[in-house]
Amino acid sequence: MRERLRLANAYPYAIPQGSFVQVGERTAALTDVPDLTGRRPLLAYGSNAAPEALVRKLAAEPAVPLPLIRAELADFDAVYSDHLSPYGAVPATLHPSPGTILPAFVAYPTERQRRRLAATEPNYEERRLGPVECRLELGEPLDEVDAFISRHDFLELDGSPVALAALPARGRRFPELDQTAAKRLRAKRASSP
Repeated sequence: MRERLRLANAYPYAIPQGSFVQVGERTAALTDVPDLTGRRPLLAYGSNAAPEALVRKLAAEPAVPLPLIRAELADFDAVYSDHLSPYGAVPATLHPSPGTILPAFVAYPTERQRRRLAATEPNYEERRLGPVECRLELGEPLDEVDAFISRHDFLELDGSPVALAALPARGRRFPELDQTAAKRLRAKRASSP
């Protein structure tokens, strides 16, 4: 129970400032674009960009490198989804937000890693976003990218989606809350008639 509470309160966990590669429990800086043959880009914007979460999610694939390239996604923001994760966090989803620049990562999983990540996302569906403007720290910009999008609506405050304070964005238009305040808001809304 204590670990579950820690996981919920720490969401979305510590996220590196630059591109990296995750191999089992080892996180290393990524300075060049690796061979990405056979790998489709997948936007990582919440816990899927955190080494701590990737270690748990990909524990069955500890020797297979997962490159994540730092990116900026235009005209979207990371907002709270209106559901609780299996461990009790109010997780992120994407929401259109003209003029906002969301720092994120683009992961390049193998098909097996992609299936394992999808299995950890029961409240999400994988969708292709495009056309989009997604600039990468390493490599060419993308005009389309896959992403896990919540099957639920967004958490609402005064008619607006609520952004994750832990994932700062430039040009943010939405109010933002930390995880504790988002859980309180969700509990209050769930108990209202």
